[in-house]
Amino acid sequence: MKRAITTTALWAAFILMAESLKLPEQVVFTKTPTQGQGTVRRYTHELAQDVDELLRIAQDLNLDIWHHDSKQLDIYFPTTTTASMHPALHRNTSYFEPYSEVPSPQLLAQNAVGWNISDLRASTFHLSYHPLYEIDSFLEEMANEWPDLVELIDIGASAEGRKTLAVKIARTDLNKKGKRVKKFAYVIQGAQHAREWIATATALYFANTLVVQKPKSLSHHKLLDHFDFYIIPTPNPDGYEYTWTEDRFWYKNRQSLGSDERCFGLDLNRNWGYQWSEETDFAGKPPKKKLPKDKCSHWYPGSRPFEAPEVVNVATFVSSLKRKMAFLDLRSYGQMLSTPYSYSCHDLPADAEDLLEAAMGAAQAAKKLYGTSIQTGMLCEMLYPAPGNIIDWMYGSANVKFSFAAHLPDTGTYGFSLPPTWIKPVGEEVGKIIDYLAKFIVNQHPQV
Repeated sequence: MKRAITTTALWAAFILMAESLKLPEQVVFTKTPTQGQGTVRRYTHELAQDVDELLRIAQDLNLDIWHHDSKQLDIYFPTTTTASMHPALHRNTSYFEPYSEVPSPQLLAQNAVGWNISDLRASTFHLSYHPLYEIDSFLEEMANEWPDLVELIDIGASAEGRKTLAVKIARTDLNKKGKRVKKFAYVIQGAQHAREWIATATALYFANTLVVQKPKSLSHHKLLDHFDFYIIPTPNPDGYEYTWTEDRFWYKNRQSLGSDERCFGLDLNRNWGYQWSEETDFAGKPPKKKLPKDKCSHWYPGSRPFEAPEVVNVATFVSSLKRKMAFLDLRSYGQMLSTPYSYSCHDLPADAEDLLEAAMGAAQAAKKLYGTSIQTGMLCEMLYPAPGNIIDWMYGSANVKFSFAAHLPDTGTYGFSLPPTWIKPVGEEVGKIIDYLAKFIVNQHPQV
């Protein structure tokens, strides 16, 4: 009974807070929602203390916070909660039903015929999102088509035993003395959070641009002059698979947390070993009293750093690489290019000036393509304090100087449900970002 009273009070507080923020209308382009689909609500705010309180209540209720920055807060309400609790929030609010349709196996089978990955303009692969088995097939086809450039590496098993593939794309060049030219390692990662399909699709598109040389306007083959690329499209294979079979908006991995536990998974991007913490407070302030950790939370960081095998796989693989110079974590959504740190808004990395200069230049380079505005800054300030983040570990532990997180389009109209027609344009914009960062690095370190 005590728990029921507490929950009721929390919902009452949430309603009052939501009404005080006067929510604007959220526009979305969507197909007819499928059965079982929830809704997303957007809250805009001007006072920091208001949003801090709203965030704290949302966390206590274990609501799914899709996006939070200095201007807005997007919260997803699945149908299981809207039936009994959500209707009271309709006053002075607006919401949209996110497009979450998963392509049918029959449609995917038709698209798989003749992907034509050797021609970026004619290729059909990047017109759709793809399930895990088709992603593996695509990578195998790349390795068969360009055996001198592409190598597939199984970097380890996931919590459920699936292989995790990394693709190395590199060209062997010899100097005037006949010795192999040493190049920098550039690591790119797709969706750590399972539902961020555009991150994986973008990683695959960019991989394709590295191996093709025509058309010249779309190819990034020239980057192989100075860099060996290591791309991990699906670092969370179990979670990604689950978004295709069970829950389109699943976030974590699918790790068992114990035989007596009713919940699965932990937030991979809070499980890295640099400044890891068991706290998951969005507002960046310690709770008034220490509460038991909710393993069902979307942001459960695990009971210890590197608890997730998927995190261990990537960390071990990256640690084995030589001449590591750049890392880009592809994420969704928000249109941001962020630098370390994530764990603190007060501590600055030693290379803060170089990192911000590179990020600002890369954002401008991407904007010239289609006019997309990309915000830049330190990740903690762009979002919220989040310890155990991958870019903090890459910079602080793996010594990858140029470590960034790129939150891809859009800013909330589609959210995690970005239509597949966006894959190529977003891939081209990310290509501009990667290209600019690569040239910035080479200008600083010309002795390759």
